[in-house]
Amino acid sequence: MHIVDGALSAPVLATGAVLSIAGVAIGLRKLDYNQLPQVGVLSAAFFVASYIHLPLGFSSVHLILNGLIGLTLGWVAFPALLVALLLQAVFFGFGGFLVLGVNAFNIAMPAVLVFYLCRKGLQSTNQRTVAIWGVVGGAGATCATTLFVALSLALSGDAFLLAAKVTFIAHIPIMIIEGFVTGAAVVLISKVKPELLGITD
Repeated sequence: MHIVDGALSAPVLATGAVLSIAGVAIGLRKLDYNQLPQVGVLSAAFFVASYIHLPLGFSSVHLILNGLIGLTLGWVAFPALLVALLLQAVFFGFGGFLVLGVNAFNIAMPAVLVFYLCRKGLQSTNQRTVAIWGVVGGAGATCATTLFVALSLALSGDAFLLAAKVTFIAHIPIMIIEGFVTGAAVVLISKVKPELLGITD
């Protein structure tokens, strides 16, 4: 869900850059050396999942997996996603460099939000409860990202209002898919590597 260079106003770009810098700083402070393999795998998963995309005006439709990344990494999602977005901009021209801060914030902040919203539910011993909170986290993060993208476009001028509405509507199927994918993923993680979800028992 990348916004391309040239679509946003200077104030929106500046705000996104500042907020992303703050998020990355917090994420790096919370990053544990032992998490690096996990961060690398999830960053690569985002890179690959969002590589397969369909252009949609000033944005694009594709899987994001930021809900899964947020549920397992929390604030560390910021540096993990920023690296993936930067590599996509360098190698494939997705998004752009000026809009990198806004794109990073729009994708990483919802990941952090679902981390706090769903974390307790994921630590349940009931697999159905874990699955439900995984679905909520996956769909919720994508929904929030879509709203952030739409808001970024809307704040950049009335000319982008229609694009903002279309972006949200076009991502409704993606929200549903992300919910089921994340739900299945967290159930599997809870069985084979529960510590990734904060489960220590």
